[in-house]
Amino acid sequence: MHPLRKLREAGPATPEQYAGLLAEDVVFHSPMFVKAVAGKKLVALIFAASASAREGRYIGEYKLDAHTTFMRWQGTIDGHEIESLEVIVDNDAGLIVERTVAFRPYPALKLFRDKALAHAGLATLIPKEYLDYPENIAKESGAKT
Repeated sequence: MHPLRKLREAGPATPEQYAGLLAEDVVFHSPMFVKAVAGKKLVALIFAASASAREGRYIGEYKLDAHTTFMRWQGTIDGHEIESLEVIVDNDAGLIVERTVAFRPYPALKLFRDKALAHAGLATLIPKEYLDYPENIAKESGAKT
């Protein structure tokens, strides 16, 4: 069982517990963000917030090679079905260096993003350029593009 799955299935975990699974230069790819999020501290905060925003369980785990794991997760968010597929790449020390996740269906992803970002003020810790495209940020702030 992958250590990330083991931690999640053990119950609520802290950002510090997630950080213990991550390489310093970890990169996280998610449809919640317009670009990859890098760095142990921020990625650990995101992992902790996202785990608390939904309910469910992993239904499949497949080791693709010595460093790569594919997992499938199913659950609910606010009573709506949500599913994720993810690929995790570990380094030789067993720490996560990259995680790429996809969610379906889209309306549940929107609910999930809002709920995860609201957790522990995460939205204030994530730079705006991760949450929207630059032209939308400029429009929102009233700046001309």
